[in-house]
Amino acid sequence: MIGSFSLSHMIVDISSEMRETNFIWQICALLSCLVLAWLLSRLIHKYFLNVDRTSNVIKLGVESFSRVIWPLLALGLLFFAKALFGKYGHVSLLKLFIPILESFALIRFSFYVFRRAFVRDGMVGNALLIFEKVFASVVWLGVVLHFTGLWDELFLTLEEVILPIGKGKISLLSVLQALASVGLTVVVALWVSALLEARLMLLASMHSSLKVVLARLGRAIFILLAVLISLALVGIDLTVLSVFGGALGVGLGLGLQRIASSYVSGFIILFDRSLSIGDMITVDKFNGKVTQINTRYTVLKGLDGVESIVPNEMLVANPVQNFSLSDRAVVLTTDFTVAYDTDLDALFPQLLEATAKVARVSDVQPPSAYLLRFGHDGFDVRVGFWIEDPEEGRTNITSDVNLAIWKVLHANQVELPFPQRVITLQQNDVKALSIKA
Repeated sequence: MIGSFSLSHMIVDISSEMRETNFIWQICALLSCLVLAWLLSRLIHKYFLNVDRTSNVIKLGVESFSRVIWPLLALGLLFFAKALFGKYGHVSLLKLFIPILESFALIRFSFYVFRRAFVRDGMVGNALLIFEKVFASVVWLGVVLHFTGLWDELFLTLEEVILPIGKGKISLLSVLQALASVGLTVVVALWVSALLEARLMLLASMHSSLKVVLARLGRAIFILLAVLISLALVGIDLTVLSVFGGALGVGLGLGLQRIASSYVSGFIILFDRSLSIGDMITVDKFNGKVTQINTRYTVLKGLDGVESIVPNEMLVANPVQNFSLSDRAVVLTTDFTVAYDTDLDALFPQLLEATAKVARVSDVQPPSAYLLRFGHDGFDVRVGFWIEDPEEGRTNITSDVNLAIWKVLHANQVELPFPQRVITLQQNDVKALSIKA
């Protein structure tokens, strides 16, 4: 919004122009610009939707600017109409709508940036909705101040308010400009990092852990650059950050060792690719599927639905069982005992056939049956089988295999013997028992 003018003067100018023929042409030009901009935005959006499948860059650009195509086109057409009609008469009506469209474009584009930077999984929180309403109110308040001619007066008033900070003094306007500069640059940094993360996730040839670590590093670098740039723009000497850095180092050395260790461990895990999203792991007393790998912690979702937040330091310092590091196939076994009069040569092929028919049992590595030992009560038999989806659970597939085995044993009338013990009583023990009786 360039320039400041009084709303009363604008109303007087517009009312005086209403008696002229030029005012009707301004109305026609304004309506024509709005309608033509809407039609052009529809055509541009429809055109790029037909080619976005072959170009991720075009798709990203359309997604980023589709919300502001119409107000930007309308602004361009209004500037052109203003320059054209300005040669022949007054253009107060066109000047009135230019800052309104600027504010509308700013609000719509800012909402898009906020949601790309802060929204995850498509869920918009109440805090973000309230912030968007506050931001829109501030922008429209600026438009009102611009129309009423109070914009410059507000700046002068804020400049005159001096805040003592230590031995120095700073104006309230400088403080607000610093906060706005830091907030704006950080939001832009988060938006750019979100775009980078979305672009990285589209790369099918890159390892998932490498995608995550590059996204995390990119976000940290962008935020750091945003803070440094915003402080430099405000005029704060960056050498004062050396004192803060020293204090931060002392804090890390004294009280934040575990937190710093978890952050460093997070980058180590992402760099060495020992864990990936989707892996089934067991560490200490926690086990489950890796659903998130953050810089400080990793989220494991157990087969019972319970999510465990495990510090990355634990994943680096303790042994970890990864059931899907290089091969997702996992072997499971079930043991049982059959009577000594069982024909094992006839039973084993039936057990293998029944186990292979169970869903989720791998057909790449067929089941196997073994005679483990000659037990106290009969033959100790083990049936082993492979599955390729351990994240779907192991107890359920073991139960299905046991049911299939039981049907085979029942059909062949194979006895599952009870424990048997032979007790031998000596003659002296019999006499002692009879005397007690």
